[in-house]
Amino acid sequence: MTTWPSDYRQAWTLRSSVERSGVGLHSGAVSRVRLGPSERPGYWLGWLDAPDLPLQRLGPTQVSDTRLCTCLQVGDRRLATVEHLLAALAGTGVSQAELWVEGEEIPLLDGSGLPWVDAIAEAGLSDRGERVEPALPPLPLTLGQGLGFVAALPNDRLRLAAAIEFPQAAIGRQLYALDLTPESFVSEIAPARTFGFRDQVEQLLAAGLIRGGALDNALVCDGDDWVNPPLRFVDEPVRHKLLDLLGDLALVGLPRAHVFAYRGSHGLHTAMAAALAAQAPRLSVPVPTH
Repeated sequence: MTTWPSDYRQAWTLRSSVERSGVGLHSGAVSRVRLGPSERPGYWLGWLDAPDLPLQRLGPTQVSDTRLCTCLQVGDRRLATVEHLLAALAGTGVSQAELWVEGEEIPLLDGSGLPWVDAIAEAGLSDRGERVEPALPPLPLTLGQGLGFVAALPNDRLRLAAAIEFPQAAIGRQLYALDLTPESFVSEIAPARTFGFRDQVEQLLAAGLIRGGALDNALVCDGDDWVNPPLRFVDEPVRHKLLDLLGDLALVGLPRAHVFAYRGSHGLHTAMAAALAAQAPRLSVPVPTH
């Protein structure tokens, strides 16, 4: 059984490299990811098919599309659905790593962060000393979009909360909050899978989305019921929203803040990551250019 860090005060990287491959949720194409150690803070992206290109640090300025996933434009290349992998890295305490990718989308695997947690456990962790991440300024940040909003309040540790509200009776209103630690992330958030709605499948396929979606990598809601039960948690949808929120915030780091998202979206989450980077510049290192 893996012993995870007790909190996020230390910087950690991977002890060795590990690979996973699988189908992308939206592209339906097979891609491959190799995770490896890094001497530098942050998450650095390289390409398995072009290993001579300089690695680039991931950050919120690279966000190019937030329809049903977080998509980055890194140089002249696109990388979609990064949020589950980044959540697993950040959530388990890995603050610096190299991500080597073959393809344009991170594999969905089982639709949760748990397979990535298993990969990180396989690679092991290496302590890199004290983590440097400043506290937020003493004023809350709030961003809204439609009926949704996300707020970040200064706190002495990272606390995440999310609320969702859907007309489908199988989901309805759900609220979940926790003080995040690597252990609580692994047990309470990482296993929560992505979800969708049966009556939206044809429309999304016609839009070129969810071509890799299947009943073994996504929960499908059909009004009052789930097409593919059982759920891992009675409130699995809202826990998955917290997984998404954490993955999007990981683009800037783990702020010492209480972050609450109501009817959150990748657009709101990544906008908050950008706002946090602007408020606390040391959370984000400028992305190298070619």
